[in-house]
Amino acid sequence: MLIKVYGSAVFGVEATTITIEVNMDKGIGYHLVGLPDNAIKESSYRIAAALKNNGYEMPGKKIIINMAPADLRKEGSAYDLPLAIGILVASAQIKTDIYEQYVIMGELSLDGSLQPIQGALPIAIKAKEEGFKGFFLPIQNVKEAAIVAGLDVYGVSNVQEVIDFLEGKGNLQPTTIDTRAEFYKTLDFPEFDFSDVKGQESIKRCMEIAAAGGHNIILIGPPGAGKTMLAKRLPSILPPMTLREALETTKIHSVAGKLKEVGLMNQRPFRSPHHTISNVALVGGGSYPQPGEISMAHNGVLFLDELPEFKRDVLEVMRQPLEDREVTISRAKFTVTYPSSFMLVASMNPSPGGFFNDPDAPQTSSPYEMQRYLSKISGPLLDRIDIHIEVTPVPFEKLSDDRKAESSVDIRKRVTSAREIQSKRFEEMEHIHYNAQMNTKHIREYCALDDNSKELLKTAMERLNLSARAYDRILKVARTIADLDEAPQVGSGHIAEAIQYRSLDRDGWLG
Repeated sequence: MLIKVYGSAVFGVEATTITIEVNMDKGIGYHLVGLPDNAIKESSYRIAAALKNNGYEMPGKKIIINMAPADLRKEGSAYDLPLAIGILVASAQIKTDIYEQYVIMGELSLDGSLQPIQGALPIAIKAKEEGFKGFFLPIQNVKEAAIVAGLDVYGVSNVQEVIDFLEGKGNLQPTTIDTRAEFYKTLDFPEFDFSDVKGQESIKRCMEIAAAGGHNIILIGPPGAGKTMLAKRLPSILPPMTLREALETTKIHSVAGKLKEVGLMNQRPFRSPHHTISNVALVGGGSYPQPGEISMAHNGVLFLDELPEFKRDVLEVMRQPLEDREVTISRAKFTVTYPSSFMLVASMNPSPGGFFNDPDAPQTSSPYEMQRYLSKISGPLLDRIDIHIEVTPVPFEKLSDDRKAESSVDIRKRVTSAREIQSKRFEEMEHIHYNAQMNTKHIREYCALDDNSKELLKTAMERLNLSARAYDRILKVARTIADLDEAPQVGSGHIAEAIQYRSLDRDGWLG
C-alpha cells in the first residue's frame, strides 16, 4: 500500500513542502531515501518506541519511505511525526482519508510526546499558500504558527492526539490568534527609559537623530561614561514596528527557534553579542545555514560593545550586509538569503587603557598600543557608520540632580513623526522606508543644498579629508535633522550639526 503524507523543509526564511511517500511491501526492512540527514535516519528508533508505548507497532514488513523532492537535503528531527503517521496509515493501523489535507511536523520522544520544532511560521505560511486545510505541530510552537489566518493550526502534545483527530475521535480544536490585537500590545513603559539617564543631552540628541533616520552610530568614551546604558535605551525610542516588519522579524526568530512560546513579536529586537563571537555566528552560516546575529537584529538594533575587541575579520564580514541590508550564504547546492536591515550601535574606549585626551587620567597606553588598538577598525567600516560621537563622563552635579529627564515616550513621538515624513517621501519605493536606506540618486534628489550649505560642506570635506561615502553620510544625517525640524529643505544649520557627528574623521583620532 502506498500513501502520501506532507511535511515541510525550511531554507532561509522560506519553506518548501516535502511529500513523504510510504510504501509497504512483502519482505522485511526499513529503507529511508531522499537525502535525509543522520537525525532523520535515526527516527526509526524513536518512532518504533513511540508507537509501541501508545499501543501500536512497527510493521514487520518492507517499509520504503521517499522524501520528495529527492534531490533536496532534509535536516532535523521534525519529520518524526509525519513519518510515524505515514507508517500507521500505510499499515492500516489507523483508518482515515483526511491526512492528505494537513501538513504534519514534530519531533517524537520515546513516550510519544512532542518536542518543539524550528521554522513553524514559514511552514504555516507555505501551507496556506498551497491550499492545505490545516497544520499539526507541537503545542510549544502553536502561537507562532497561529498568526497565519485562514489555516487551521492544531497544537498537539503527543502522537495519540493526532491519531484520534484523523480517526474522527477526540475534541482537538484549532488555535486562533487575533494578529492585530497581539500586534498592538505595545509597551508604553519600556524597561530601559531615557528618563533614567542624567545629563548627556548631546548624546541623547544623537540617539534621537539616529533613531529618526535609522542611522548607524558609534559612541566613543572612557569607561563608565554611560555608553552601554545609552545604547540599551535606543530601542525604547524607535518607532513601533509595522505589521509587515513584525511578521518579517518573527519569521527569522522562528527559523532560529528563538520564539519560546511567543506569537507575533511586537517589540524591536536588541542583540548584543560578546566580542569573542565568530564571523559565522555574526552573519549566519554553517553547513546547514542558520541566521546570525545581524539577521536576528533585523528591524531592530545590533549593539557591538567594545568594538576594537572584536576580531578584525569578524567586523569586515559585516561591511557588505551593512550596505545591502541582506546577507547571502552560498553553498555548493543551494543559496539562502537572510534579511539584515538593522541599526548598528557600536561603542569603544578611545584607547586600550580607556582614557585619551584626558588631562586628569594617567597615560597608560603608548602610541604604538593606541595605533594597534584603533587599527582593528578599518576605514571602510567606519565610513558605513553615519554618526560618530564622543561620550564624556557626567559631572557629579548632574548625577545628583533629582529632576527627571525627558522620557523615551516623549522622544519617540518626535522620532515617529520624522519617520512618517520619510515614509511619505519614499512611499513609491519598495525597499526604502527611511533616510539611512537612501542611495546616491535619492541623496541628490532629496538633499539638494543651497550655496551657503555647499560652501560649508566643501570646507569641512577639505579640512577633515572626508571620503565620498562620508559626504553621503553627512547629507543623509542632515536630511534626518531637517525632518525632525519638519523643514522641507536641508539648510546650513542642519549640515553644520551633521558635520559635528564625524568625530573619528578629525585629526588626532585615527590619523
